[in-house]
Amino acid sequence: MGKIEWAMWANEQALASGLIYLTGGIVGVAGQFRGWQFAAFAVAAGVFVCLLEYPRSKRAKGTSVERTGQYCFSVVVKSFGPLTRNYYVRAFILAALCVPGGFMLATVLGCVCLGISSIIYFVAAIRGEHWEPILPRKEPIKKNPASIIKPPLNPPPRPPPEMHRKRVEDLEGAAYDNAINVTADE
Repeated sequence: MGKIEWAMWANEQALASGLIYLTGGIVGVAGQFRGWQFAAFAVAAGVFVCLLEYPRSKRAKGTSVERTGQYCFSVVVKSFGPLTRNYYVRAFILAALCVPGGFMLATVLGCVCLGISSIIYFVAAIRGEHWEPILPRKEPIKKNPASIIKPPLNPPPRPPPEMHRKRVEDLEGAAYDNAINVTADE
């Protein structure tokens, strides 16, 4: 079994949580519910969480697939240093941002989801993971044209090369030469 990369899971969870928190905040502000000030905070916190969590981290092993347009967000997240790269700090930030959402029904779901994201980031921090930006590759991967072999001409199943029939141009007299000796018993 491979090692679980908790930060990847936490990133996806936190991005979805930020969107849920933002949506709940918009509903609370638009409906002018009692305590709509908490909903206004949820809108701001949801936008902040989405901007913070949009860039994916580079994986420890394997391929790292970046999100569309992630590079500019990665530069901003990287520039804040340990405030955004350390998962202990991220866990604390998400836990602090989710508290005001618990005081209003429209934002409770986002609050709970952010709390779960905070717990997952805390586990990632305990496991020693940290955020690394996905940097663009310096040069694209090129296929070596010398290693490309002429494609096969026969459909599968193909016999081994020594069993192939010879072409007429290569032989004199017969249309094909059979690689296996065939004798007629009389």
